[in-house]
Amino acid sequence: MPTEQNFRFSIAPMMEWTDRHCRAFHRTLSRRAWLYTEMVTAPAIIHGDRARLLGYSQAEHPVVVQLGGSNPALLAEAARICADFGYDEINLNVGCPSDRVKGGNFGACLMRDPALVAECVAAMRAAVSIPVTVKCRIGVDDQDVEEALDALADAVLAAGCARLIVHARKAWLKGLSPKENREIPPLDYDRVHRLKARLPHVPIELNGGLVTLEDARAAGAGLDGVMLGRAAYQDPDLLLEVDAQVHGETPPHADAFEAIAAFEPYIAAHLEAGGRLHDITRHMLGLFGGRPGARTYRRTLATEALVPGAGLEVLRKAVAAIRRPLAKDDGTRTGTEG
Repeated sequence: MPTEQNFRFSIAPMMEWTDRHCRAFHRTLSRRAWLYTEMVTAPAIIHGDRARLLGYSQAEHPVVVQLGGSNPALLAEAARICADFGYDEINLNVGCPSDRVKGGNFGACLMRDPALVAECVAAMRAAVSIPVTVKCRIGVDDQDVEEALDALADAVLAAGCARLIVHARKAWLKGLSPKENREIPPLDYDRVHRLKARLPHVPIELNGGLVTLEDARAAGAGLDGVMLGRAAYQDPDLLLEVDAQVHGETPPHADAFEAIAAFEPYIAAHLEAGGRLHDITRHMLGLFGGRPGARTYRRTLATEALVPGAGLEVLRKAVAAIRRPLAKDDGTRTGTEG
């Protein structure tokens, strides 16, 4: 994975995970990672509570809003709204395999209709000045992955798509659940590299099955970025290494303890506004994995942060469970709890 300014490390959009509190926490761990909202449908943005759906902290930049939909006019209107909110990019979801998404005729099923996806991209590009990108699969069901991905890529690029993020698996819309679609269809990183070889000047980012920065370094060589999803969420410690390993820059914090201390004012402001501690700390459960005290840390946050009125003292208590064995072992990371 090169240490270049134009190479991106992104954290994937994940429903019920990458909300504004998650993104604020991840930004504390990395200055340079690109953050994504959860997918938001165009009608929800047009008719719903925009502040709730699109609100974010200015510290989150660079941050991308991911839209779901297949109606060019609605997507264009939603894109204008998102641009007015100040997002850095707009991403169209052409990869989600859930039943709800299929029922709304968007997500991965759109791999079968490149012309419609191109219409959507063109409409959004005409409506906003910020980049519009597409996140897709390599194909769906019985599609030939060579033909399907090339057709989708060529159509959206001609319509003005600025970047392709490719989840290097097929989506099986018949017979597999969304969870199974993240794990069962085989990964085909070579297919993404063949796309890049055919389109060398197009920014192409790889997603799917990447667990560590070492995985990303190997799989992303020769591409323009990598996107981690569950791995980055479930093991946020790895985000502390992103700025150094991807961009050759000093990390914002020396370790997770320092990052948590820097994040406390954000948590305090949320609590002061009437929010719950659990709204935020549920995104922090993966920190300190494998360290002595990790199980106690997780248990404390998973139970005590839910109690009405829980405050920063609960987070500090959880962190103390990690500090104690470190102090006892003179700073070494031994043991297997977690």
